[in-house]
Amino acid sequence: MTVVRSVDELEALYGAPGETSLVKEVDRLIPHYRAFIEASPFVILATAGPEGLDCSPRGDEPGFVRIGDDRTLMLPDRRGNNRVDSLKNIIRDPRVGLLFVVPGSGNTLRVNGQAQVVVDPDLLASFAVKGKPPRTVLVVGIEAVYFQCARAILRSNLWNPEHHVDPASLPTPGRILADLSNDRVGGASYDDGWTERARKTLW
Repeated sequence: MTVVRSVDELEALYGAPGETSLVKEVDRLIPHYRAFIEASPFVILATAGPEGLDCSPRGDEPGFVRIGDDRTLMLPDRRGNNRVDSLKNIIRDPRVGLLFVVPGSGNTLRVNGQAQVVVDPDLLASFAVKGKPPRTVLVVGIEAVYFQCARAILRSNLWNPEHHVDPASLPTPGRILADLSNDRVGGASYDDGWTERARKTLW
């Protein structure tokens, strides 16, 4: 393989970015970018740490990522699998990347910054849903914000129902777990009970 090994080679291959690719980036939230965050029910959180990288989906009702001010976001850490890979990374390397997705929109919003894992009781209580507060809240200091154009979502037909995949055509979590554990965990009973477990543990 012919491998690109320097930034100079890369820039020669791609050329300079256009003005629109640069002017859209700012170091704070402007009203247009606030609108994306307030409408988004889903964000992907990217972190890095000594053990490697992590990219984690986070979702809740639209606007679940709270805007503290034009340079601060607050993201509740809802119930999950307790691996806490993202949180471990943030404690040791606070750099984070967020990708906000809005169903039906081709454009996404990217935020880069530095995060802290916060456990102030009043802050946790303010994020409670059905009486259940998160265990922690990520407070993100914004360093860069910009929208990502719609090409990737258009190419993928992400929102086109005619291109949606039948979930029955994919391996189930129970099947994957059973195969990886030699049937110690997972299996059909895991899949059959998933909906009820999720209902009880969303928050």
